[in-house]
Amino acid sequence: MATFKMHSPFPPAGDQPKAIEKLTEGIQKGMRHQTLLGVTGSGKTYTIANVIQNVGKPTLVMAHNKTLAAQLAQEYREFFPENAVHYFVSYYDYYQPEAYIAHSDTYIEKEAQINAEIDRLRHAATQALLTRKDVIIVASVSAIYGLGSPENYEKRHVKLLVGGEENRAALIRKLIGIYFERTNADLEPGKIRAVGNAIELMPTNERVVYRILFDGNEVSRIECLDPVSRALTATPDSLFVFPAKHFVTDEEGRARAIESIKNELEEQLAVFKREEKVLEYERLKRRTQHDLALIREIGYTSGIENYSRHFDGREPGEAAHTLLSYFPHTKEGKPDFLTVIDESHVTVTQVGGMYAGDRSRKDVLVEHGFRLPSARDNRPLKFDEFEERIGQTIYTSATPGKYEIEHSVAPHGQVAEQIIRPTGLIDPELTIKPIVESGDYKGQVADFIRESEIVIKRGGRALATTLTKQMAEDLAEFLRERGMKAEYLHSDVKTIDRIDILTAFRRGTFDVLVGVNLLREGLDLPEVELVGILDADKEGFLRSETSLIQTIGRAARNVLGTVILYADVMTGSMERAIGETERRRKIQLVYNEKHGITPLTIKKEIRDIAESMRSEHQKTVSGLLQLDGALYKEDPEAFMKAKRQQMADAVEALDFETAAILRDEIYALEGKDIPEKKRPAKKPSAKRRGR
Repeated sequence: MATFKMHSPFPPAGDQPKAIEKLTEGIQKGMRHQTLLGVTGSGKTYTIANVIQNVGKPTLVMAHNKTLAAQLAQEYREFFPENAVHYFVSYYDYYQPEAYIAHSDTYIEKEAQINAEIDRLRHAATQALLTRKDVIIVASVSAIYGLGSPENYEKRHVKLLVGGEENRAALIRKLIGIYFERTNADLEPGKIRAVGNAIELMPTNERVVYRILFDGNEVSRIECLDPVSRALTATPDSLFVFPAKHFVTDEEGRARAIESIKNELEEQLAVFKREEKVLEYERLKRRTQHDLALIREIGYTSGIENYSRHFDGREPGEAAHTLLSYFPHTKEGKPDFLTVIDESHVTVTQVGGMYAGDRSRKDVLVEHGFRLPSARDNRPLKFDEFEERIGQTIYTSATPGKYEIEHSVAPHGQVAEQIIRPTGLIDPELTIKPIVESGDYKGQVADFIRESEIVIKRGGRALATTLTKQMAEDLAEFLRERGMKAEYLHSDVKTIDRIDILTAFRRGTFDVLVGVNLLREGLDLPEVELVGILDADKEGFLRSETSLIQTIGRAARNVLGTVILYADVMTGSMERAIGETERRRKIQLVYNEKHGITPLTIKKEIRDIAESMRSEHQKTVSGLLQLDGALYKEDPEAFMKAKRQQMADAVEALDFETAAILRDEIYALEGKDIPEKKRPAKKPSAKRRGR
């Protein structure tokens, strides 16, 4: 049993004590499925944190998008500062999967841009799971995708001891053997540098530099250094260095995999030969032999995950290792951890839909000779496989889906309701207004602007939800043209940028946020006093009963919260959502009157939840902006002239890192976008391949 020590300035209140007790007892009794039906703002995360502390199990928390996962990770870190809380999401800033469009004979190569900082956080998560028990991992659906064998990942680590026997040259070879890259420039995660009689490395899981000093063939000292100041922060007696990639294997495993791949290649080539598929035969032969040459020489190739079954020794059709494989299991192989599925009405459906789309794409690639059949086994888990691999599960949602409710029935499950909020807040008042202009009424947009201005004058914030991304962008621009400070948010906005926008919104940098479905589940914005649901009567996914209840909940954390549904007709979804909201309001009002409670707006510290995801470069630029802001205001022209001279001096001294930091500070002060690493130019891979 792991020891989790929860830090909280307040005790459980409202419905929380009953829910905590009920869910804890359910885990202790061995219940497989439980549902926490908690209204928005009732403190579901706080309740789950108490349950984690009570049951003492390593915990996986799954969320349906990166933004919500980042927010949850920050909250759990605040609750458990002495324990290991990590963030595990897809590390791609941009991802175009390999595909083939048969009807146009177009092949599209895999193209991706990896976020190095998120990759570091993924390594930190897996290493924590392999080295300690008091671990909480907050993950997106990335948790069900192939990750590489935890046994190989753990077995290939390098252990260094002060006083232990170790040759400098041999250590360099060992580190390169676990995919560290040698460099003479600045260290980044997964890179090493030889400096005199020492080796410096930056591990994949933390941004510190370890300096290993030698006395002959013995490690004489291990130093931990700050990567920027080079200040000595610690002198550990030992150091464990895990591989720089999750897909690793030893020489014996590599040789076995190569033989297995060659055998499969021969079998598939024989199939193409029988079917007289000459082009597919040659295509597969060339590609696979090229990949085998790289694997034989350097142990790695682009797309190596497509051969993962061979490296893992799995049977055809057998599921790949995923993040779930890194969690503890009993001697019998059963999951021995707690799973929490946040906003389950979305997340469960999302998990269930991953496999089919991936399989369809892989089938086409295999059929046309771009991949071996084993590529199909580099896939997300099927839903039944996911169910088998997760531990006892708690689903949390204000609107649980059919799956959760059906599985959370006695004697193997239960539902805990959390309708009463600790603050005494009641669900927001609902108003229905027409969409179209009529007489003195100017229509939904004009009315939303008028209502927003009232809210903004008293220091509040307003949300507007639209049906499409384009509508969100157009409305935000329309509001700005009328002098309002507004921004839009949707799935095309990058992960860290989304989080920055939400943080700026809470801080009051702007007053109106316009979005699509990203404004529904889980976003904690207690400053919001007004939610405007545009085109509320357009029945569909974004205006279903569940979606409407979730959107209404965005105003439930503020005592002044109100929601306006703009509609010309009353749909069934609207009627049910309004009815459920009124039911909850009655329960809450009766409770408040009985206990003499005066509702209070939720007070929550505004933190930058993207801080842990930023690079050291970004953090340095942000720090300089805070330090130099006052000097810039005193004399902008002179200040910028001095900064440009400093940048030129840094370039002349070949200190390009400092020059880049100064460049980005200048861009930020001038209000320009900081240049990003450009996405690789589209290769001429999507082209016609005629016979």
